[in-house]
Amino acid sequence: MAWGELPQAAAGHNHLVWIAILSALAIVGLLPILRCKRRIATWHSRISMMICSATILKCLYFFMSNAPSHYYVAFIDEAGDPGLNTVRPIDKTGSTEWLCLGAIVVKATDEPKIGGWVSAIKSKAEIKGPVDLHYRNLPDFRKTIVCSELAKLPLRAFILTSNKKNMRRHRNPRAERYSSQQWFYNFCLRLLCERVTQFCYEHARSQRADGRLLKLVYSERGGHSYGQTIAYHELLKNQAKAGKLFLTKRRIYWEVLDWRLAEAVSHKSCDGAQLADILTSAFYQAVDTLPPTKWDNSFAKLLRPVMAKENGSYMNFGVALQPTPPSKGKLTDQQKEIFEFYGYAFFP
Repeated sequence: MAWGELPQAAAGHNHLVWIAILSALAIVGLLPILRCKRRIATWHSRISMMICSATILKCLYFFMSNAPSHYYVAFIDEAGDPGLNTVRPIDKTGSTEWLCLGAIVVKATDEPKIGGWVSAIKSKAEIKGPVDLHYRNLPDFRKTIVCSELAKLPLRAFILTSNKKNMRRHRNPRAERYSSQQWFYNFCLRLLCERVTQFCYEHARSQRADGRLLKLVYSERGGHSYGQTIAYHELLKNQAKAGKLFLTKRRIYWEVLDWRLAEAVSHKSCDGAQLADILTSAFYQAVDTLPPTKWDNSFAKLLRPVMAKENGSYMNFGVALQPTPPSKGKLTDQQKEIFEFYGYAFFP
């Protein structure tokens, strides 16, 4: 198979997506009927619907349980929120000025080692007891330790930082048709995935290895539908095939993705998600200058050894800033510092 083609495991899964959608609809449609006290449907129809739903779920389980193996894993977390209706500091109260999405990428062979890495970091930082590693709960001296230790690990890190002031009250009706109220989060996730998938694709290509797939692991947050995110990615893939993408400067490398290789996990239960939290929260603290955040960019600077590069540069790859051009963000001098550290230049 030539480079640039979709691997067999990643191609032609539109019918599987529809199975997932149909199974969800079957469950949603079934529960109200089963709970209804009035005899809206006969027992015969209820049983028929149960059998139909069970059959669809059985098919879905078959496809999910036969997911292909992966070579890379990306643990994804966020800091800030995607709200656009009101945005600080333009509005006195409202959504955060920044939304940051971060990804920690490791080889699948190193995935079993992550628990040991986290335990070693906690030990070094003298974090006692069976508590999860959560950046925001750490005093500064422990943040220094955990970021320094993370920077020594065999992984690559990516951060997408979006300053939302220029997006205040912005709407994207085209995107909203497909991804409801979370279209802005999905858009930022797309920008992050463009860089992560490019890195994995080029790493595999450098080793002359076809078909190496990437698994996406999302750290759960309340109110977010990861099913909508998967559907949005399928839409982008179909638009790419048809040559109808609206943004073409970069692209998601679908060659390394398979929709079955994606899951959402709780922060507490996933050591990889805890590493992603350190990365994302450190950069959020480096850019957010509004209370209650205690602005400090020293921790994000410590992560430099593991931030991904493109042609020797962190700028707009391992460390990406939105909007483009950065002048649209109207950043303060404090906010600019972390980006200048990673290679950005700002002009009057």
